[in-house]
Amino acid sequence: MLLSLVYFVLRRLLHALAPSERSDLEREAELLVLRHQLKVLSRGVRRPSFRRRDRMLFAAASRILPRERWKAFVVTPRTVLRWHRELVRRKWTYRRRRPGRPPHNRDTVELIARMARENPRWGYLRIRGELMKLGIRVCATAIRAILRREGLGPAPRRIGPSWSEFLRAQAQGIVAFDFFTVETAWLRTLYVLFAIEVGSRRVRVLGVTRNPDSAWVTQQARNLAVGEGLRGVRFVLRDRDSKYPSPFDEVFRTEGAKVVKTPIRAPKANAFAERWIRTARWECLDHLLILGRRHLERVLLEFAGHYNAERPHRGLRLARPSPPTSSRSSSSGAVRRRDRLGGMIHEYHREVA
Repeated sequence: MLLSLVYFVLRRLLHALAPSERSDLEREAELLVLRHQLKVLSRGVRRPSFRRRDRMLFAAASRILPRERWKAFVVTPRTVLRWHRELVRRKWTYRRRRPGRPPHNRDTVELIARMARENPRWGYLRIRGELMKLGIRVCATAIRAILRREGLGPAPRRIGPSWSEFLRAQAQGIVAFDFFTVETAWLRTLYVLFAIEVGSRRVRVLGVTRNPDSAWVTQQARNLAVGEGLRGVRFVLRDRDSKYPSPFDEVFRTEGAKVVKTPIRAPKANAFAERWIRTARWECLDHLLILGRRHLERVLLEFAGHYNAERPHRGLRLARPSPPTSSRSSSSGAVRRRDRLGGMIHEYHREVA
């Protein structure tokens, strides 16, 4: 009832204040409605988003309407003035050229980095001369800056093989040694010493013990030397573990092999041995409960036999480290499965007709 009374009084008041002509009445009513809608919209929680053309229109209209009439805008007068200042600033802006020489073409940068990688003994001037032969003019200072951004140092520092290059070049004559530990079911720690031929990836499990003292480690090296396991070996790679005594190294020196020690805390320098440890754990030891030293020896010898004779190796293009001596291979016949380590490892063969 109260709202109806207020509505009746408001309608009479609008008729009394309205002009006499019908067209003027409709125009004033429309303006009143629009202004009230703007007030309603201004109460919204989210701010309205304005495009660039909306800002231009409001900024231009602000120069026509007097300041006291700026209440018709949805935004505040301060915002309208800021928009106008931005439009004026954009009018007087222009593209400025950055100081210094223009940047080099990306193809030229890639060519310079390629020459430096493929020719580690070439200096900046040599690379500059090669580019001049190709019709590309780049100063030596720019070549130095480009190589720095690409992570390439000066020519003398690029000379010399890395560990990976050294191991590939000398792989046929390198034997890597390493220790790893295994916890038994009774929480006793056992130490395993093994050797891996880097060229063929063939693994030899040398021994398992609870106390890897100097006498035991040296004896394992002698056993390997007596069994002609060092034939053709030029380098012996090992880490700086204190479990390797000086008599251990002397065994290999008497056989004509040089002992190379890896840097401190650099497991990647002995990556082939570290990779075999991971393979042995992932494919074998992590799925068994080791009861003692003899049990661990049998398990590792069985797994090493599978690894050397049957398991394809990625580094050998999926070949086996010790392929069978017989060259007979059959593409026909039934496929049989052979289980090892209680069925944990499977090997597949074809029956020879």
